[in-house]
Amino acid sequence: MIKISPSILACDFADIGGEVSRVYDAGAQYLHLDVMDGAFVPNISFGPAVIAAARRHSKAVFDVHLMINEPIRYISEFVRAGADIITVHYESCADIVGTLKAVRAAGVKAGVTIKPKTDPAVLEPLIPYVDMILIMTVEPGFGGQSFMPETMASVRAARGYVTASGRDIDIEVDGGITPENVGIVTQAGANVIVAGSAIFKAADAAQAIKAFFSNSAI
Repeated sequence: MIKISPSILACDFADIGGEVSRVYDAGAQYLHLDVMDGAFVPNISFGPAVIAAARRHSKAVFDVHLMINEPIRYISEFVRAGADIITVHYESCADIVGTLKAVRAAGVKAGVTIKPKTDPAVLEPLIPYVDMILIMTVEPGFGGQSFMPETMASVRAARGYVTASGRDIDIEVDGGITPENVGIVTQAGANVIVAGSAIFKAADAAQAIKAFFSNSAI
């Protein structure tokens, strides 16, 4: 069974409380929160204050994706804001293992993510330190991009490392995922699906989420 994690980048920020409540009631188990610093990626989104505001309106698992340089500096702040999972970029950390250990030490689950062009082999040594692996299926930094099918090679590689380890580690995908291509990513090994506009902009969020489940390969 897949897990759906709507990205709030696509929500109406004028009514963030209502928006996060709406997608949770529609069947979304997770909520994906993309934090961008304008340095690691060429865009700026929001910080812990927005996450804390959303937290008051949702019982969903808060899936916080830090697209920032040296995220180890801010882990405690995002935990206090309400993160349940903190995912950091392999490319943004001088000490990726130390950062992942710090996330777990703060009492939340740790995730690691890679950009589309990063060799997925970098993930294998990190398996003991993570609870989730996120494969970016677009270049990080902006919502609304088109899905990159070539990234499925990284999803398959990550699933292979997880299977070989015998551990229960989620494989998440983020970027251009729709009900039309969710079968491709789940067949490759993903089980946590980030979707923004496909859910928040849908006329009926519950029907949109149902379509993801119906078209999934797992």
